[in-house]
Amino acid sequence: MDILSRRERSVGIVNHSYVCRLGVIWLLSVMGGGVPLCAWADQSRVWTVQVPYEAPPVNPEVPDVSIPPNKTPLSPEEIKRAEALLPLLEGKQEFWAMGEFVHLGESSVPVLVKALTMSSPRIRYNAIETLLMMKGVAGVPALVETAKEPSELSRVREHALRVAVRLDATKASEAINVMAKDPNPSVRKAAAFESRYIRQKSVIPILIPMVSDEERFVALSALQSLWILTRHETEFHDWDTSTKQDRAAWSSEWVEWWDINKETFEIPEPRRPKRNL
Repeated sequence: MDILSRRERSVGIVNHSYVCRLGVIWLLSVMGGGVPLCAWADQSRVWTVQVPYEAPPVNPEVPDVSIPPNKTPLSPEEIKRAEALLPLLEGKQEFWAMGEFVHLGESSVPVLVKALTMSSPRIRYNAIETLLMMKGVAGVPALVETAKEPSELSRVREHALRVAVRLDATKASEAINVMAKDPNPSVRKAAAFESRYIRQKSVIPILIPMVSDEERFVALSALQSLWILTRHETEFHDWDTSTKQDRAAWSSEWVEWWDINKETFEIPEPRRPKRNL
């Protein structure tokens, strides 16, 4: 009986609430003068409105406040200061020391390249990075010698080659020739990869033997560099799954092509990326 009575009371409350809602809606419609207040009233008519356009403000020209590179020769005091910075290229102050060399400018390159023969590999690596930061083209010959040094760490040699190519690619082919014959495959790969940025015919005969390298990743890097430099299309081969014997046979296509065209071949202009419309 208690359950039935509670159910009857619930039904009564719901009915009472429903009646109250209907009464409120009727009262609002009467007070509104018969204007329909329903959500589904006729709204099919659309009015177009044009908002005035205001162009964004033009940014004023920002004056060039960059500090021009220092090209004046270093004084004896500045030379001593630069030499004192060399040991600081390793440790907590290494970034500050690198910035000081950049501030001194390219005139400090003769002092900075001394770091390439110091005992700490960290100092040698940071010296190479500093030459890149200051765009020290005068240090490229020292970088080439570092890249050619067989007793140097591979990561230092590879970084020296990268920076030398970025600063003056025309002087880096000598390092490419030496590194292409190195027993370390990572060094050979660096030579194969960076050679694509050296737009000289002298790197083509260096790259062709590397196509048959025993390491597939070295051979693929050499092959891609050849494609970029020459745009020569060979027969289709599955290089990704090739063996050393396959690559040795396929490299003969490049040898034959070079024997025929080496006298007349010229490095084509690099392809420029298409502009987005």
